[in-house]
Amino acid sequence: MEWMLLPLKRYAEFSGRSRRMEFWMFTLGVFLLYLVFMVVAMVIGLGAMGMATSGNGGLAAGGMMGFLGSMGILAVVFVVIWLGLIVPTLAVQVRRLHDTDRSGWWVMIYWGPVLLSWVLSVGAAANGSTGVSAIGGIVSLLGLIGAIVLLVFWCLPGTTGPNRYGPDPLGGASNLGETFS
Repeated sequence: MEWMLLPLKRYAEFSGRSRRMEFWMFTLGVFLLYLVFMVVAMVIGLGAMGMATSGNGGLAAGGMMGFLGSMGILAVVFVVIWLGLIVPTLAVQVRRLHDTDRSGWWVMIYWGPVLLSWVLSVGAAANGSTGVSAIGGIVSLLGLIGAIVLLVFWCLPGTTGPNRYGPDPLGGASNLGETFS
């Protein structure tokens, strides 16, 4: 459990290095949090939908408003959780890249295409342009390729001993007497 919470303690620390254990346990913790949230959302949504139905199998107007209201509240809670976890997630991703002696800017191989595809999607929706929407889809595929590259980097072992980003997080005698600029 300590490994899952360590990136939260190092909330916005983008310098230094993170072990695979820290990275993957935090990733597992975030995944489990989202999984629990989704199960709770489905249970609440199904319960609200059950209350929204009228006796003849149709939807009652008041019940539907309750269903939409509960889903809106859940959406707001999800966005707040996501926003609260985005900075420590990016920080631990950058530190994990540092452990493999790579720049933290490698995260942009995923985030660049994803953000660009979001912008293109909003623009396509605003203009009703299928061409821009198709370009957004192609750009999002580039983000998928970037995610695969990052996944490989995050799975690689860190460099042994100190590197330009700091001492080896595994510790050991290799860290004794080393200084960093």
